[in-house]
Amino acid sequence: MGIFQDGLMQLEQMGVLDVIVPFILIFTIVFAVLQKTKVLGTEPDGKTPRKNFNAMIALVMALGVIIPHVVGTYPYGADVVVIINTALPNVSAVLVAVVMMLLIIGVFGGEVNFAGTSVAGWAVLFAIAATVIIFGSAASWWNLPEWLSFLRDSDTQGLVIVVLVFAIIIWFITKSDKPKTDKDKDIFTKLGEVMRK
Repeated sequence: MGIFQDGLMQLEQMGVLDVIVPFILIFTIVFAVLQKTKVLGTEPDGKTPRKNFNAMIALVMALGVIIPHVVGTYPYGADVVVIINTALPNVSAVLVAVVMMLLIIGVFGGEVNFAGTSVAGWAVLFAIAATVIIFGSAASWWNLPEWLSFLRDSDTQGLVIVVLVFAIIIWFITKSDKPKTDKDKDIFTKLGEVMRK
């Protein structure tokens, strides 16, 4: 192994993957949500969120997830850190596939702007379904029936994603550009308008 592989192995043995990475991820997400929603109130100026309170809540929540993992008090199959570490590579694969799809569409169609279209609605549904499937599989919430067991193979999953990406690209390029009135808008177009906000 090279020096980079050795360095990464040492970082993994030091607990970076089990402690530091999940801690930073959870802290950042909780802090960002609290800052955006201003649930804990604002400073006297009425606009700035209370950063100190938000940081403290985010710290407590991140530590509340990490400490039981380190001490080993999670029940079997319910370790949040293991679920996160299992799901993140699949989430990254989906994100890379989506970015590659946007690049390919951009090559053929110039600027890509899905906001307010039915494509954005489908994207929202796809994102929700992909998140539920990925984290549900990582948490072992359900087991696939025997006749769908081939979907557990990572090569098959990659093939399915590639086929879906190219099917969406072909549909996007070949669809008609007829403008729609408000009455013609389908549920996916209305759901896609969420992407504008």
